[in-house]
Amino acid sequence: MERDVSSLIKPRTVAILGASGKKMAQGNTVIDNLLSRGYQGQIIPIHRDATSIQGLATVKSISDLPEGIDLAIASVPASAAAETALELEKRDVKSAIFYASGFSKAEIDRFQSVADQCALNIHGPNCMGLINLTHGIYLYPAKTSSKPRPGNVSLIAQSGSAAITLMNSAEFGISKIITVGSEYQLTAADYMRWLAEDDETTAIGVVLEAIKDPSAFSRAAELIFTNKKSLVVLKVGKSEAGSAATLAHTGSMTSDADTYRLFFEANGIASVDDYDELNAALEILLRYGHRENCTAVAIAGISGGQTALACDVATSVGLELAEFGNPVEARLREQLPGSMGQNPIDFGAVVDPGARDTVGSIKTILGGDTSDVIAVIQDCQAGLNERSLESYSGPIDSYCKSTLETDKPVVAISPTSEEIHPDIRAKFEAHGIPIVSGLREGLVGIRALSTRPPHKTIAASGTQGEQSPRQQVSSYLEEESESLDAQISLRNSYRTLNAYGIPTIRSLVVKTPEEAVTRVAEIGFPLVVKVASKDISHRSELGGVILGVKDMDGLDAAIRTIAENIRKSAPEAAIDGFELQEEFHGDLEAVAGFVAAPPFGVKIIAGTGGTLVELFADHAMALGPLTVDEAKALIAETKLGKRMEGYRNLIPKTDPGPLAELIANLSTMASEIGDHVKACDLNPIVVRAGSGQVAVVDVLLTR
Repeated sequence: MERDVSSLIKPRTVAILGASGKKMAQGNTVIDNLLSRGYQGQIIPIHRDATSIQGLATVKSISDLPEGIDLAIASVPASAAAETALELEKRDVKSAIFYASGFSKAEIDRFQSVADQCALNIHGPNCMGLINLTHGIYLYPAKTSSKPRPGNVSLIAQSGSAAITLMNSAEFGISKIITVGSEYQLTAADYMRWLAEDDETTAIGVVLEAIKDPSAFSRAAELIFTNKKSLVVLKVGKSEAGSAATLAHTGSMTSDADTYRLFFEANGIASVDDYDELNAALEILLRYGHRENCTAVAIAGISGGQTALACDVATSVGLELAEFGNPVEARLREQLPGSMGQNPIDFGAVVDPGARDTVGSIKTILGGDTSDVIAVIQDCQAGLNERSLESYSGPIDSYCKSTLETDKPVVAISPTSEEIHPDIRAKFEAHGIPIVSGLREGLVGIRALSTRPPHKTIAASGTQGEQSPRQQVSSYLEEESESLDAQISLRNSYRTLNAYGIPTIRSLVVKTPEEAVTRVAEIGFPLVVKVASKDISHRSELGGVILGVKDMDGLDAAIRTIAENIRKSAPEAAIDGFELQEEFHGDLEAVAGFVAAPPFGVKIIAGTGGTLVELFADHAMALGPLTVDEAKALIAETKLGKRMEGYRNLIPKTDPGPLAELIANLSTMASEIGDHVKACDLNPIVVRAGSGQVAVVDVLLTR
C-alpha cells in the first residue's frame, strides 16, 4: 500500500503528546524546535493537567483534539505505542511520529499489527523524526546544530545517528532530513516517492540497513529517475552472514551484500560505502545529475605523483581511464609543450609555464568523444599557507575558466580528507565546480554520476509457454518437509530437476549391495558409485565417490570401499544406500545453483565447478528469474565463459546455449519452489566442448 506522507513533511497542525508542564521532556524539545524555527502552523500540546505549555493552550486528551489534525508527535513509551496509535486513528489524525525504542517482542507484535491495519500513517518507531529545512519544520526530539542550511539535497536514513552525522558534515544545503527508524509501517520508499515530486529536492541520499519491500523501493527509484532527479544509496551492515545459511557451495559463495549490490545494479541505483563517499556523491550529483554511461574519466593536476595515484584509485573503484586518441593527444602536446598528451595530464611537467595552455587543454580533453568527465586533483586544504594559496591560484583560476564552454562534468578533488580552504571552496562553487575532499571519496562520487538503464527481467525462460511443474513437484516436496533432514532425497532432487527440464545423468539409488547387483543393468558399465546419505552434503570430500567402475567385481569393491570410508570419516552419518550413475565424460565442469535471498527472491549463481569450486571462486550471480540471454550474459562474466569462447585454443569454441538454458530453467524452478527449497547446488555440471551439451552430475537441494 502506497501512502501519502505530505501530512508528515508539511503539516499544518501538529499535536504534541509527551510534553511536560514542569520539565523539559522530549515533547517540549519538539515544541521548542518548532517555535524557534518559526513554524507557521498550529501546535496543540496534549496534557491531562496543564492548561498551557510553553505558552500554547492544551487539550486534555486525544479525543479532545479538533478535527483535521495533520500530525501527532507521539512521545510515549513503547508499552503505550499501540494503544496511542489506535486512539489517534479513532480521532482521524492523519499521521503520527513515534520516537520510542526498547519494545518487547509482545509490544512489537502488537504495534506491528496495529500499523498494518490502520489508516493512520505511522512513522517509526525508534527514530529521530524528520526536519523540513525548506519550510522550517523541525519535528526533531533533540537540539540541532546550526550547520545545516536550506538547499536541494534530501536525506533519508533508517538510523537517527546516521542522519545526525550527515547533516553535521555536509557542505551542501539540505531540503529534508528524514529518519525512518524501524519502519513498522512507513518506509524509505514512501518518502522517496514524495521527494521525487518535491520541487525543492534535486538529489536524494538514502542510508539503509534493510529493504523490506524491494518492489516498492524499485518503483520509488524509477519515479525519481523519471523526474530527472538523482539517487545514491549507502547500505550498512555488509559484513553480516549470508541471507540463507546453506550446506550448498553456492550458499558459501554469496552474502547479503551481494544481494543488495545486485538489486541496486538491476535498478540502476548508484551506491557508496561510507558517509564521506555519500556526501561526495551528493555534492557532485547536486551539480550535474546522473549521466548515462559517464564512466571514462580524465585526470589532471599539477603533481605527477598525485595524478598517478588518482589513476590507481579510479581503477580500484571501477572507473574507466579515458584513452584520448591520436588527434586529442597531438593537440595536447601543442598546448602543453613537453607533455606526452596522455591520461593523466601533469600540468606541472610543462617546463615553460608561460607556454602552458591549461584552459585550452581541458577544453580539448572534454571536447573529444573519449572523455566523459574530468577530475582535477588540487591541494585545497584549509591548512595551506599564504604562499601556497598564491601559487595555486593560477591553476585554480584556469580550472574555473575551463568550464565555461562545456557541459561535461568538471570535478575538483583535494587529495586528502582535510577540510577545504573556504576561499578555494568559494571560488570553485562560484564557477559551478563541486569540490570534495579525498581521492577515493571524490572518485566514488564521480562513479555515482554514471547510471545504466535499469535492468528488468521480463519473464523466465526454459519452461516458458509450458504448464508450470510447480504443482507436480510440490506434492512430494511437501512430504520431504515432514522430515527433520535438511537435505531433500536424491530421488526427489532428480525428479524436481527433470520436471523443470534440467538434464541429469542417468542414475538410480539402491539400498543394498544385493539390489545394486540386480539393477546395475539399468545403468550399465562403466559407471560411478556414490554414497546416498542425507547426512552428507559433499560426498567426494569423505571418500563417498568412486569413478570408473567397469564390472561386477568393481561394483562390489566400490560399495565396500565407500562404506568403509564413510564409517571412518563420518561415523555418525546414516548410509541410506548407494547411487549408481552413468559415467558421462565432459570437457568442462560448471557449477550452477541458487540461494534464497528474502525479500528479493533468489540469487542465481554460475561459474567454474568441480571439487575446487570454492578455491577457484570463479562465479557470477544475478537476481532471478533469468531469461536464456541473461543467463548467457552471466556465463560471459566468468572465466568459464572465457574458456567456452575458445581461450588460447585450450578447448574448441563451445556453445553456451545449453548451459544458459539450464540456468534459466533453474532460475524458474528457484522462483517457483522457493517455499520448499532454500538452496540448490548443481556441481559439477559437465559440459562437452563444441556442442555445449550439458548434464548435471551431482545435485544438492536444501529444504
